[in-house]
Amino acid sequence: MRVLILGGTAFVGRHLAELAVARGHTVTLFNRGRRDPGLFPNLERLVGERPDNLEALRGRRWDVAIDTSGYNPRAVGASAGLLAGAVERYTFVSTLSVYADPLAPGTDETGALATLPPDQTDTETVTPESYGPLKVLAEQAAEAAMPGRVLTVRAGLIVGPYDPTDRFTYWPARVARGGKVLAPDAPDHPVQFIDVRDLAGWMLQAAENGLTGVFNATNPEGRLTMGDVLETCRTASGSDARFTWVDEATLLAHHVGPFTELPLWVPREAAAFARFNSARAITSGLTFRPLEETVRDTLAWDRSRPAGTPRANGLSPEREQEILVAATRH
Repeated sequence: MRVLILGGTAFVGRHLAELAVARGHTVTLFNRGRRDPGLFPNLERLVGERPDNLEALRGRRWDVAIDTSGYNPRAVGASAGLLAGAVERYTFVSTLSVYADPLAPGTDETGALATLPPDQTDTETVTPESYGPLKVLAEQAAEAAMPGRVLTVRAGLIVGPYDPTDRFTYWPARVARGGKVLAPDAPDHPVQFIDVRDLAGWMLQAAENGLTGVFNATNPEGRLTMGDVLETCRTASGSDARFTWVDEATLLAHHVGPFTELPLWVPREAAAFARFNSARAITSGLTFRPLEETVRDTLAWDRSRPAGTPRANGLSPEREQEILVAATRH
């Protein structure tokens, strides 16, 4: 199969490229050529930038395009429109953030979708508030360009090696350091995410099988808790970590950022964000590796990074200590 990856050098795209090559596919990457230009020296690389510099894609054909880097509707619409006559199918990596608030536990692909505020006309600048609504519009742009030929993958939190966000990596690394560890809320707090390699494998399988439509893609609802994650991190790292579970009220009183300062944690009023329904993707072949493997490999990758690499997310040691002291006083 001839595979065009829009992106291909960062996280999801990188894993897709590696796996596609391993499975015998012919892979072409299209990106700006700025990130890791020496990566994949044996693959064809086309240089351009969406939405206005797509010339390198003209006059070519592939079996499938996999868009890992589309965040606004103009960019996605431009690439999908140009490729409509050049590929059989288009896979678009979207997000579970497309669903509108308030979320209901067990939200599936029929859930109501988020919209931009009526007074917002900017459909290109991605902010935390516009991220979900713009992904909705991007999904619609892809489908409009290739009706019935798009696989829309609404991924949950994607974790594993090469994750630039540290929104999971924080925990294996922090627990491995040992000592007294601030743990959010309670051991039974639900969490939901997907290993990037499981996501990439399923997307390639879907492309091979000609799958189209909309699919939520994250771990099964109710499969994992915060306690599971932290205990697995302790076992995998062999550390002496001791968990101090700090109640939600204390975390909120100290303005701890959900999902950022304390990755995986969201307040209980938003618990539905960790309870999405991915049954449709699971029925179509999505599988999940053991948590131990995700933790072990993420920790190994993290340890391979240069010493002192700043964390994109997570509590600083000083901030963690401040909150632990306050919790102890209570």
